Amino acid sequence: MDIFQAIIMGIVEGLTEFLPVSSTGHMILAGHFLGIDQESDFVKTFEIAIQLGSILAVLFVLHQKLLRGFDIWIKLIVGFVPTGLIGFFAYKYIKAFFVPQTVAYMLIFGGIVFLWIEWRNKKRDSKVFGKSDFNQISYKEAFIVGLCQSLAMIPGTSRSGATIVAGLLIGFSRTLAAEFSFMLAIPTMFVATTYDICKNLEILDTQNITLLLVGSVVAFLTALASIKIFLGFVSRFSYVPFGIYRILAGIVFLFYFWKFYA
Repeated sequence: MDIFQAIIMGIVEGLTEFLPVSSTGHMILAGHFLGIDQESDFVKTFEIAIQLGSILAVLFVLHQKLLRGFDIWIKLIVGFVPTGLIGFFAYKYIKAFFVPQTVAYMLIFGGIVFLWIEWRNKKRDSKVFGKSDFNQISYKEAFIVGLCQSLAMIPGTSRSGATIVAGLLIGFSRTLAAEFSFMLAIPTMFVATTYDICKNLEILDTQNITLLLVGSVVAFLTALASIKIFLGFVSRFSYVPFGIYRILAGIVFLFYFWKFYA
């Protein structure tokens, strides 16, 4: 991997990490286009480690809400617990799903789910009638959203997609579902990223550390813009465009990888 590839991958990470479109799927596709060996130990660590930049973007954008009280942090920990436990005990089995076809199928399935939810809610304005404040989220609801976050271990599902869908089904407004999803990423991604970096310290020479820093900074800057634009969009519109995009992206992935592996 060179600096140019690190920048492009950082852009893809920052753009897609918090959109319900599967950052993993887009990183896989970008890596193929860039000719990156995604089976190498460093590239695998790079793709996880640069998520630190995305996490910092969430802290920057939502810091005022995160500082409103200790209660929100307890809810985030409650939401993280099921993901952490399932990830610890089941990850080695879930790794069997890490194939391009799974990404495509889950993109399409997730897109259909988003369209169904918006169809279900079209007779009521979820921005108005849904829960719109963090104080309205119960610990039980935080746990349920965290449990659904575990589905994101299946590539193509999308961590933000799974948690946003869970929030919408519970009765969160579109904006609250997105914001809680972003906040829940903080403990989840921080633990996963820190663990992976510590596990692979021996491969982090000066050149690789430089690539990690470049990718993380680019991911941070890109995620800043992505989060702000996304929150502004869902405060005014529905998730239908993301549902349609997921279905179309899934079809493209199927054809691309069918041709690639044929």
